[in-house]
Amino acid sequence: MKNIFITVLLAGFCSLSGQNFKAYQFYDKKGKEVKTDKLVKELAEYDVVFFGENHNSSVNHWLQLRVTEALFEKKNGQIILGAEMFERDNQSQLNQYLNGKSDAKTLKDSARLWNNYTTDYKPLVDFAKTKKLNFIATNIPRKYASQTAKEGLESLNTLSAQEKTYIAQLPIKVTLDTPGYPEMKAMMGDHAEGTKVMNFISAQATKDATMAESILKNIQAGKTFIHYNGNYHSKEFGGIYWYIKQKNPNLKMAVISVFESEDPELKIPAKDYIPTDFNLIIPADMTKTF
Repeated sequence: MKNIFITVLLAGFCSLSGQNFKAYQFYDKKGKEVKTDKLVKELAEYDVVFFGENHNSSVNHWLQLRVTEALFEKKNGQIILGAEMFERDNQSQLNQYLNGKSDAKTLKDSARLWNNYTTDYKPLVDFAKTKKLNFIATNIPRKYASQTAKEGLESLNTLSAQEKTYIAQLPIKVTLDTPGYPEMKAMMGDHAEGTKVMNFISAQATKDATMAESILKNIQAGKTFIHYNGNYHSKEFGGIYWYIKQKNPNLKMAVISVFESEDPELKIPAKDYIPTDFNLIIPADMTKTF
């Protein structure tokens, strides 16, 4: 009996120790696993790369930094960084920090940094500072997106000429043909007022269109522009990607989308999975930064 118990115990231990605990797995659009070295090699061929994220995912942010570092090496430094997390009117404050003319505290006090900046985005900014890379604040100032949600897209026409430089050129086209926007409409429910729904979607559009314009204004031939944004802003080739395609359909762009999985082997989810060029699967129980 004792020998049987030991055998069962050892079998159980071997089973646990033999399990492959994955922190992440990349797949291509066809469902084939992609190793990070091949991922970086392929990304180097694109003009623009959207690296989608779940804002509170620690492994998501870690991979953004590691892939950026590897892409920098692969491209011999020919990359540009940009992010949703920085608003256009804070570009000068960001530049002051990147150029060594201000310190981290000054940046924190003068720019509207996200609450998770220190843990999740500062490493990327510091990498750009160390390597003397451009880091573009691409997003619309949040007060104008909020204004759009409350008062509608037309209210932006009342802004001053200076204020309008911080948003995409008006008028901004808003259509439910944009991937992801019908989903937003459905989330609002059948009982939501039509005007309220379109104002909400228009607010999202002001962000996407402004980030698209910011990227288009700052791309350079031969360089890869890597943009960090919430997954929703580029999933299903919608959002920022869609707006850039309207302006410059010839740009070669890649989207990295992110999905969570309960499967310890991080296989492709059976539902709610619409792949883009590259697809990052992460554990649903991975440590969250907030």
